Amino acid sequence: MACLVLLVILCATLQFVVHEATHFTKCSQLPYPELCKDSDYGFRESNFKNAVKYFKDSHHQCENSVNLTAITKREREAWMDCFALINETISKVGRCMKNVSEYDSQTWLSAALADQITCRNGFTDFNLSVPWVLSLNMTKILSNSLAINKANIGSSSSVINGGNRRLLADGFPYWVSPNDRWLLGSSNDKINADLVVAKDGSGDYKTINDAVKASKSGSKRFVIHVKAGVYSENVEVTKSMKNLMIVGDGIGKTIVTGKKNVVDGSTTFGSATLSTVGEKFILKDITIRNTAGPAKHQAVALRSGADFSVFYRCGFEGYQDTLYTHSNRQFYRNCDIYGTVDFIFGDSVVVIQNCNIFVRKPMSNQKNTVTAQGRSDPNENTGISIHNSVIKATSDLKAVEGSIKSFLGRPWKKYSRTVFMKCNLGSLIAPAGWLEWDGNFALNTLYYGEYKNTGAGADTSERVNWKGYHVITSATEALKFTVGNFLSGGNWLPATGVPFTLGL
Repeated sequence: MACLVLLVILCATLQFVVHEATHFTKCSQLPYPELCKDSDYGFRESNFKNAVKYFKDSHHQCENSVNLTAITKREREAWMDCFALINETISKVGRCMKNVSEYDSQTWLSAALADQITCRNGFTDFNLSVPWVLSLNMTKILSNSLAINKANIGSSSSVINGGNRRLLADGFPYWVSPNDRWLLGSSNDKINADLVVAKDGSGDYKTINDAVKASKSGSKRFVIHVKAGVYSENVEVTKSMKNLMIVGDGIGKTIVTGKKNVVDGSTTFGSATLSTVGEKFILKDITIRNTAGPAKHQAVALRSGADFSVFYRCGFEGYQDTLYTHSNRQFYRNCDIYGTVDFIFGDSVVVIQNCNIFVRKPMSNQKNTVTAQGRSDPNENTGISIHNSVIKATSDLKAVEGSIKSFLGRPWKKYSRTVFMKCNLGSLIAPAGWLEWDGNFALNTLYYGEYKNTGAGADTSERVNWKGYHVITSATEALKFTVGNFLSGGNWLPATGVPFTLGL
């Protein structure tokens, strides 16, 4: 674990070196000044080099810090998540030291913070104590780094201005390449896939995992076509698998199904039927399902930590924790999302647009919550924006709607941020609209907003009176959470080919 601390320090150190003269000259200006000392950072290149040396010296020690053969299976599951997440954090924090925009750095630092919190969550999933080696000051160091980086965004030329960009003539945002626009806009029978998956043996592979492992990563889009059928497998798209597109034959026709869950021994992070961290990942015309059922509690259908990922005309089916928008920038369009408790959750920068959100019947002792956003630091640029979508009850819930309360969300973390804009909210939504997580936790620090919603559940006259809740009346305020501004979608969506709306 020491290696992670050092690389995070490394990133923070570099940010100090670059921006100290303009923005930060004293440790007292940071959220955790006790972790910033002249003897450690020094705001000098020599101390930066010392941090690198310390990182290298500690790296070997952290590799041997845990004996996986001497612990329980559940502890091992949590540790395996942590090892993967630590590697992800190192990669993300390392990228912020390169010549990149401050907005990119803020996204990656936010994602790194999500990684560290997720690592700890793996132990709490099983009611285990978080090991002392993970109780170091990693998240605090990341908070300092977020503060340092954010201070430079305001005066930087890299400030997001996507809201001023127009849609291209074909309706796609500009970060989607012309080729990807064609792929997403074309009928699937016209797509010349690089590999074909078919259960009946008529393709190149019978399983999606085999095709994914055989895919080639690079600047060119690699397309895997999965023919209609039910594929019982847990699919993993790793960090090295960039520019991968998986396309099926339609929602309810091509189905990927798994049943991992926390009750049976998976962490929430590890329970996903499909997980992806490969940059610029695209999923189209597929249903991803977790069949564990409500009694198994946390059971993820899709988990995405893939930066610039796009999900178009897909179905995500589960109960608790269906859609894990874990981290980085994500866009969902024309998707069907099913669940009960916290079923759209995570700490990404995500816009869900023109989607159908179906709330199911939960267990008798449960309340439904559509979202649980996980922003834990005020300087993170993360949040959930749900735009021009429909939130309604499935037939099983509709039959008992009067006896089960359903809410738009609850604050998983202290700075939870979620907005619903121009959505149709069904009668299932309770008059209060939003639910507490634990007493007064986060009610003053969260940001929950509603803008021009319609439907039987859209009346805000009896909504919660929390300090952090807002009935948004200003278009200027609402524009902050659009694809163009919040997601900076004008910079990358055109390259994917998915249709989208940049503004309101």
